[in-house]
Amino acid sequence: MPFDLAPAAAAFLACALLGAAIIRGYTGFGFSAIFIACASLVTNPLPLIPVVFMAEIAMTSLQARGMRGHIDWHRAGALLAGAALALPAAIWVMLQLPAPTVQLLISAIIGVLSLIMLSGWTLQQPLGRMGHVLTGIVAGSANAAGVGGLPVAACLGAQPIPAATFRATMIVFLTGLDLMTLPLLGLGGQITTDTFAAALIATPFLAAGILLGNRRFAAAPPATFRRFATWLLLCLSVLGVLRSLT
Repeated sequence: MPFDLAPAAAAFLACALLGAAIIRGYTGFGFSAIFIACASLVTNPLPLIPVVFMAEIAMTSLQARGMRGHIDWHRAGALLAGAALALPAAIWVMLQLPAPTVQLLISAIIGVLSLIMLSGWTLQQPLGRMGHVLTGIVAGSANAAGVGGLPVAACLGAQPIPAATFRATMIVFLTGLDLMTLPLLGLGGQITTDTFAAALIATPFLAAGILLGNRRFAAAPPATFRRFATWLLLCLSVLGVLRSLT
């Protein structure tokens, strides 16, 4: 198995991959955070982060047809501009940290951002361009740990944005963020033949999850499911912190 994963760990991660892909297809976010949080319970998640980014890019190709008319390009562009400012330094710092510290940091970031999203925090009026650039900087910093989508999900979710626009803009932002992050991880030595092998193995799980998630999105409003996904992230983060400290 790639990354010398034990059979039990590989089976657990396959189930996590399918579940995270369903949530991504339905809500537009949460895939990387859920999968990485699950991975931190059974292995060092850092080598899996490039696999997650490749998977997100692949999933976008499966979702692109139905979302083009809903993308808020102004918000997406400002968010990506901010992320580009923070990514290089954030990834350099992350690659210097020992694996246990990375696991604890990932779980802590997920937990804090999940609490913010669950708090019901809202903005009285939509953010301007600079507000989205600043959010992008936070997201770029968090994406060194593979969870850059959560700050943006919290930001967009706090604004009066239609569900279809939220989902489409999140997907475009995450794809752009991953395309910026992967070369930096490659320069840091984090992309190997195991990375590509794992991404290939993941493909059928991604396709099945996206198909199921897309069908669910077309049938029902996603707000309740987004809340469920956020509670799941919070629970996983708590388990990850406890595992890191024991």
